[in-house]
Amino acid sequence: MTAPRTPGFGFRVLATCGHARASVLTTPHGDVELPTFMPVGTKGCVKGLTPDEVAATGARIVLGNTYHLWLRPGPEVIATMGGLRSFSHWPHAMLTDSGGFQAFSLSTGYGKKLGESLVKIDDSGIVFRSHLDGSKHHLSPEQAVRVQGMLGADIQMQLDVCPSGDSPRAAVEAAVAQTTLWAKRALKAPRPEGQALFGIVQGACFSDLRRAHAEELASIDPGFDGLALGGFSVGEPIARMVDTLGEVAHLLDAERPRYLMGVGMPRDLLEGIGAGIDMFDCVLPTRNARNGQALTRFGRVVIKQARYQCDARPIDADCTCPCCREGYSRAYLRHLYMAGEMTALRLLSLHNLHYYGELVAGARAAIRCGQWAEYKAASLARMEAGDG
Repeated sequence: MTAPRTPGFGFRVLATCGHARASVLTTPHGDVELPTFMPVGTKGCVKGLTPDEVAATGARIVLGNTYHLWLRPGPEVIATMGGLRSFSHWPHAMLTDSGGFQAFSLSTGYGKKLGESLVKIDDSGIVFRSHLDGSKHHLSPEQAVRVQGMLGADIQMQLDVCPSGDSPRAAVEAAVAQTTLWAKRALKAPRPEGQALFGIVQGACFSDLRRAHAEELASIDPGFDGLALGGFSVGEPIARMVDTLGEVAHLLDAERPRYLMGVGMPRDLLEGIGAGIDMFDCVLPTRNARNGQALTRFGRVVIKQARYQCDARPIDADCTCPCCREGYSRAYLRHLYMAGEMTALRLLSLHNLHYYGELVAGARAAIRCGQWAEYKAASLARMEAGDG
């Protein structure tokens, strides 16, 4: 079966090595080489960085968060300003999530503060109260498409139900069934010309549910432009996630891009690529940077540790990011971080995103050369060895 294509979009596999693939995703705002990591611009920006700085890390697609942008400043404001790409001055491709995960998780947290439940999920969608002011909102599959349409991203995500990693099978089965119902409604909802729509495969770590759901979503007509695996990295053991990915990811329709949502650490990307995943996103590189962690080829450098107080080395002498290339020492970065200076957070964020960009670029090159297994093994070995 040939996957449908929204006008302006295309997907082409250039090389495979095992289940790993090097490919190109064509969008109205440029080609994106895959595998790729998408930096997360939750509220319309990647925290602390300019669009030019993000693009310099190699990123050609970023993610915007529908929940946050819906509540503030509102899709009408963003549409008036020409859409999220124009509003944020990001010149390349953009993907938006549906907002469902945040509607549930953030509203639940707000409700706990008040001692009440503020979230309700049924066939109609998700009813929740804003974590900002408690105002009530209804997020349906059609509303998710409408809001993302106004945001103007290249790729939309369908509304789905994401059960926690320790959910019993019955709850996961219910989430799969609800997500399928919403998938069909999302595909029927009108959306602006030139916006693609991806479906989301659920099933937690039950491989049989994942496989069946992937087949079901792939068979819907008219179909999705890509398929994502949602509901990972939500409390399940990492080893179990990796095992499930290995059993499921390569079985997703080979003619569409495969996207692993919300994952994760560098070794998770390597495992995902090896399983057949093309696209990743996660807040982790910039969030960890704001917590004083540099992610490197040799594992984590926790810059606030006292052992770096007089360390003249850059984070990684072979890294070409601005932080390392210009020779900022670990001692200086530690000083800035301990002093509460925002420059430390910016430099660490630049480094982390640059490292992620280099990691996936190296993966693409290795797959094209038939050296994926060697690249993955060498990368994992360096992480295990540490930086001394």
